[in-house]
Amino acid sequence: MAEGRLAVCPGSYDPVTNGHLDIIGRTANVFDSVVVGVVGQAIRKQAALFTPEERKAFLVEATADLPNVRIEVFTNLLVEFARAEGAIAIVKGLRAISDFEYEFEMNQLNRRLAPEIESVYVIASPDYSFLSSTGVREMATFGGDVSDLVPAPVAAALAERLKRA
Repeated sequence: MAEGRLAVCPGSYDPVTNGHLDIIGRTANVFDSVVVGVVGQAIRKQAALFTPEERKAFLVEATADLPNVRIEVFTNLLVEFARAEGAIAIVKGLRAISDFEYEFEMNQLNRRLAPEIESVYVIASPDYSFLSSTGVREMATFGGDVSDLVPAPVAAALAERLKRA
């Protein structure tokens, strides 16, 4: 992985969507190195559909064409993870005002804990501004076609995991 300016792109990625990959790819174009941090321990959300290792594997495959991107699972505070990785920035995608409100609060807390690590926000591409992992899971649960919203291996895994009896 290249030396220099390193950013962390954290998320649950449960499952990884094409919107996530868009943000990761755009971040990889701006920073020398990107570490995609897969949250290994959910705090505020429902139980994960995929294990941290499964989510990491999906991301490794989906970002294989990005040589300056590495995938890691983390279970500590985001700023501690970012600091341990040597990050100068935490990069997150924003889709809507509701994302901004949550991220504004997180930014203030992170800045208090690690003022040396900047928060950077990338606005979702119009094609993905509606896309969320929760929405994808809900569509897949009821048999909806998510093949154009997630990488092919993720679509197959969702179909298998969410088979209706």
